[in-house]
Amino acid sequence: MDGNGRWAEARGLPRVAGHREGSESVRAVTREARRAGLQALTLYAFSIQNWARPPQEVEALMRLLAQFLDSERPELAKNQIRLHAVGELERLPGFVRERLDAAMAESRGERGMVLTLALSYGGREELVQAARRAARDRGPDGIDAAALEAALWTEGLPELDLLVRTSGERRISNFLLWQAAYAELYFSEALWPDFRELELLQAIDDYQGRERRFGLTGAQVRRE
Repeated sequence: MDGNGRWAEARGLPRVAGHREGSESVRAVTREARRAGLQALTLYAFSIQNWARPPQEVEALMRLLAQFLDSERPELAKNQIRLHAVGELERLPGFVRERLDAAMAESRGERGMVLTLALSYGGREELVQAARRAARDRGPDGIDAAALEAALWTEGLPELDLLVRTSGERRISNFLLWQAAYAELYFSEALWPDFRELELLQAIDDYQGRERRFGLTGAQVRRE
Protein backbone atom coordinates (compact mmCIF):
# COMPACT_ATOMS: atom_id res chain seq x y z
CA MET A 1 0.00 0.00 0.00
CA ASP A 2 2.18 2.83 -1.30
CA GLY A 3 1.67 6.51 -1.99
CA ASN A 4 0.00 7.92 1.14
CA GLY A 5 2.67 10.56 1.69
CA ARG A 6 2.81 11.64 -1.94
CA TRP A 7 -1.00 11.85 -2.06
CA ALA A 8 -0.96 14.28 0.88
CA GLU A 9 2.01 16.32 -0.33
CA ALA A 10 0.37 16.84 -3.74
CA ARG A 11 -2.55 18.45 -1.91
CA GLY A 12 -0.44 20.56 0.44
CA LEU A 13 -1.47 18.41 3.41
CA PRO A 14 0.64 16.82 6.16
CA ARG A 15 1.71 13.25 5.44
CA VAL A 16 -0.52 11.92 8.20
CA ALA A 17 -3.54 13.10 6.20
CA GLY A 18 -2.49 10.70 3.45
CA HIS A 19 -2.20 7.86 5.93
CA ARG A 20 -5.65 8.70 7.28
CA GLU A 21 -7.14 8.65 3.78
CA GLY A 22 -5.24 5.45 3.10
CA SER A 23 -7.04 3.79 6.00
CA GLU A 24 -10.30 4.45 4.13
CA SER A 25 -8.86 2.51 1.20
CA VAL A 26 -8.10 -0.36 3.57
CA ARG A 27 -11.75 -0.48 4.58
CA ALA A 28 -13.02 -0.24 1.01
CA VAL A 29 -10.62 -2.84 -0.40
CA THR A 30 -11.22 -5.28 2.47
CA ARG A 31 -14.98 -5.13 2.02
CA GLU A 32 -14.72 -5.56 -1.74
CA ALA A 33 -12.28 -8.46 -1.39
CA ARG A 34 -14.78 -10.19 0.89
CA ARG A 35 -17.63 -9.54 -1.56
CA ALA A 36 -15.52 -10.87 -4.42
CA GLY A 37 -14.96 -14.15 -2.58
CA LEU A 38 -11.22 -13.92 -1.92
CA GLN A 39 -9.90 -16.46 0.58
CA ALA A 40 -7.20 -14.20 1.93
CA LEU A 41 -6.04 -10.60 1.71
CA THR A 42 -2.66 -9.52 3.07
CA LEU A 43 -1.92 -5.82 3.45
CA TYR A 44 1.63 -4.51 3.85
CA ALA A 45 0.83 -1.91 6.49
CA PHE A 46 4.21 -1.18 8.09
CA SER A 47 7.66 -2.51 7.23
CA ILE A 48 10.61 -3.07 9.53
CA GLN A 49 12.39 -0.34 7.59
CA ASN A 50 9.52 2.08 8.33
CA TRP A 51 10.71 2.31 11.94
CA ALA A 52 13.46 4.61 10.61
CA ARG A 53 10.94 7.24 9.49
CA PRO A 54 10.57 10.49 11.49
CA PRO A 55 9.32 9.66 15.01
CA GLN A 56 6.27 11.91 14.63
CA GLU A 57 5.16 10.02 11.51
CA VAL A 58 5.71 6.63 13.15
CA GLU A 59 3.70 7.73 16.18
CA ALA A 60 0.88 8.97 13.94
CA LEU A 61 0.86 5.66 12.04
CA MET A 62 0.64 3.67 15.26
CA ARG A 63 -2.24 5.85 16.50
CA LEU A 64 -4.08 5.36 13.21
CA LEU A 65 -3.51 1.61 13.42
CA ALA A 66 -4.93 1.53 16.94
CA GLN A 67 -7.98 3.51 15.81
CA PHE A 68 -8.48 1.15 12.86
CA LEU A 69 -8.33 -1.91 15.10
CA ASP A 70 -10.89 -0.38 17.47
CA SER A 71 -13.30 0.73 14.75
CA GLU A 72 -13.17 -2.34 12.52
CA ARG A 73 -13.92 -5.08 15.01
CA PRO A 74 -17.71 -4.94 14.35
CA GLU A 75 -16.99 -4.90 10.60
CA LEU A 76 -14.83 -8.02 10.89
CA ALA A 77 -17.62 -9.87 12.67
CA LYS A 78 -20.30 -8.65 10.27
CA ASN A 79 -18.33 -9.90 7.25
CA GLN A 80 -16.99 -13.09 8.88
CA ILE A 81 -13.37 -11.95 8.51
CA ARG A 82 -10.62 -13.44 10.65
CA LEU A 83 -7.83 -11.00 11.50
CA HIS A 84 -4.25 -12.22 11.41
CA ALA A 85 -0.89 -10.44 11.64
CA VAL A 86 2.68 -11.25 10.60
CA GLY A 87 5.99 -9.59 11.35
CA GLU A 88 8.07 -8.66 14.38
CA LEU A 89 4.94 -7.92 16.36
CA GLU A 90 6.83 -7.63 19.62
CA ARG A 91 8.17 -4.28 18.38
CA LEU A 92 4.71 -2.73 18.24
CA PRO A 93 3.77 -0.29 21.02
CA GLY A 94 1.79 -1.83 23.85
CA PHE A 95 -1.39 0.12 23.06
CA VAL A 96 -1.33 -1.27 19.50
CA ARG A 97 -0.43 -4.83 20.49
CA GLU A 98 -3.25 -4.98 23.04
CA ARG A 99 -5.83 -3.96 20.44
CA LEU A 100 -4.34 -6.28 17.80
CA ASP A 101 -4.36 -9.28 20.13
CA ALA A 102 -7.94 -8.54 21.18
CA ALA A 103 -9.18 -8.19 17.59
CA MET A 104 -7.42 -11.41 16.52
CA ALA A 105 -8.82 -13.34 19.48
CA GLU A 106 -12.34 -12.01 18.90
CA SER A 107 -12.31 -12.95 15.20
CA ARG A 108 -10.57 -16.31 15.58
CA GLY A 109 -13.66 -18.32 14.70
CA GLU A 110 -14.56 -16.43 11.52
CA ARG A 111 -14.31 -18.44 8.29
CA GLY A 112 -15.28 -16.02 5.50
CA MET A 113 -11.84 -14.52 4.70
CA VAL A 114 -8.48 -14.05 6.38
CA LEU A 115 -7.27 -10.44 6.58
CA THR A 116 -3.57 -10.40 7.40
CA LEU A 117 -1.80 -7.22 8.41
CA ALA A 118 1.96 -7.25 7.76
CA LEU A 119 3.24 -5.10 10.64
CA SER A 120 6.91 -4.48 11.37
CA TYR A 121 7.35 -6.94 8.50
CA GLY A 122 10.22 -7.64 6.12
CA GLY A 123 10.57 -10.50 3.65
CA ARG A 124 14.31 -10.96 4.21
CA GLU A 125 13.85 -10.86 7.95
CA GLU A 126 11.09 -13.45 7.67
CA LEU A 127 13.40 -15.79 5.75
CA VAL A 128 16.20 -15.36 8.29
CA GLN A 129 13.96 -16.27 11.22
CA ALA A 130 12.45 -19.16 9.24
CA ALA A 131 15.92 -20.59 8.52
CA ARG A 132 16.89 -20.30 12.18
CA ARG A 133 13.67 -21.90 13.33
CA ALA A 134 13.91 -24.75 10.83
CA ALA A 135 17.58 -25.38 11.74
CA ARG A 136 16.70 -25.44 15.44
CA ASP A 137 13.76 -27.79 14.96
CA ARG A 138 15.13 -30.08 12.25
CA GLY A 139 18.89 -29.57 12.13
CA PRO A 140 20.81 -28.23 9.10
CA ASP A 141 20.42 -31.45 7.11
CA GLY A 142 16.68 -31.49 7.69
CA ILE A 143 16.00 -28.15 6.05
CA ASP A 144 14.15 -28.35 2.76
CA ALA A 145 11.54 -26.20 1.05
CA ALA A 146 8.72 -27.71 3.10
CA ALA A 147 10.56 -27.04 6.36
CA LEU A 148 11.14 -23.40 5.46
CA GLU A 149 7.54 -23.00 4.31
CA ALA A 150 6.31 -24.30 7.67
CA ALA A 151 8.58 -21.87 9.54
CA LEU A 152 7.41 -18.72 7.76
CA TRP A 153 5.23 -16.17 9.55
CA THR A 154 2.61 -16.82 6.85
CA GLU A 155 2.42 -20.55 7.60
CA GLY A 156 -1.17 -21.72 7.21
CA LEU A 157 -2.22 -19.04 4.73
CA PRO A 158 -3.18 -19.97 1.15
CA GLU A 159 -0.66 -19.74 -1.68
CA LEU A 160 -0.07 -16.19 -2.88
CA ASP A 161 -1.74 -15.79 -6.28
CA LEU A 162 -1.67 -12.06 -6.95
CA LEU A 163 0.64 -9.36 -5.61
CA VAL A 164 -0.53 -5.77 -6.19
CA ARG A 165 1.77 -2.75 -5.84
CA THR A 166 0.26 0.73 -5.92
CA SER A 167 1.63 4.21 -6.75
CA GLY A 168 3.35 3.33 -10.01
CA GLU A 169 6.46 1.84 -8.40
CA ARG A 170 7.83 -1.31 -10.06
CA ARG A 171 9.28 -3.21 -7.12
CA ILE A 172 7.99 -5.39 -4.29
CA SER A 173 10.00 -3.74 -1.49
CA ASN A 174 10.86 -6.75 0.66
CA PHE A 175 7.29 -8.08 0.72
CA LEU A 176 6.52 -11.82 0.79
CA LEU A 177 9.72 -12.72 -1.04
CA TRP A 178 9.36 -16.49 -0.65
CA GLN A 179 5.61 -16.47 -1.21
CA ALA A 180 5.85 -14.37 -4.40
CA ALA A 181 7.95 -16.96 -6.27
CA TYR A 182 5.07 -17.83 -8.63
CA ALA A 183 2.64 -15.02 -7.86
CA GLU A 184 1.30 -12.83 -10.62
CA LEU A 185 2.46 -9.22 -10.24
CA TYR A 186 0.21 -6.24 -10.91
CA PHE A 187 1.40 -2.63 -10.75
CA SER A 188 -1.19 0.12 -10.37
CA GLU A 189 -0.54 3.78 -11.08
CA ALA A 190 -3.04 4.77 -8.37
CA LEU A 191 -1.68 6.11 -5.11
CA TRP A 192 -2.99 4.00 -2.25
CA PRO A 193 -5.56 6.58 -1.02
CA ASP A 194 -7.08 6.48 -4.53
CA PHE A 195 -7.03 2.68 -4.74
CA ARG A 196 -10.60 1.58 -4.02
CA GLU A 197 -13.11 -1.04 -5.15
CA LEU A 198 -12.79 -0.40 -8.89
CA GLU A 199 -9.00 -0.58 -8.82
CA LEU A 200 -9.11 -3.87 -6.92
CA LEU A 201 -11.55 -5.36 -9.42
CA GLN A 202 -9.34 -4.19 -12.30
CA ALA A 203 -6.39 -6.00 -10.73
CA ILE A 204 -8.45 -9.17 -10.30
CA ASP A 205 -9.74 -8.94 -13.87
CA ASP A 206 -6.16 -8.62 -15.15
CA TYR A 207 -5.14 -11.64 -13.06
CA GLN A 208 -7.99 -13.73 -14.45
CA GLY A 209 -6.64 -13.15 -17.95
CA ARG A 210 -3.21 -14.54 -17.11
CA GLU A 211 -2.04 -18.05 -17.98
CA ARG A 212 -0.28 -19.53 -14.95
CA ARG A 213 2.22 -22.16 -16.10
CA PHE A 214 4.44 -22.90 -13.04
CA GLY A 215 7.32 -23.97 -15.27
CA LEU A 216 5.19 -25.95 -17.74
CA THR A 217 4.47 -25.01 -21.33
CA GLY A 218 1.25 -23.31 -22.30
CA ALA A 219 0.18 -26.43 -24.19
CA GLN A 220 0.66 -28.60 -21.10
CA VAL A 221 -1.40 -26.26 -18.93
CA ARG A 222 -4.23 -26.03 -21.42
CA ARG A 223 -4.25 -29.81 -21.86
CA GLU A 224 -4.64 -30.28 -18.12
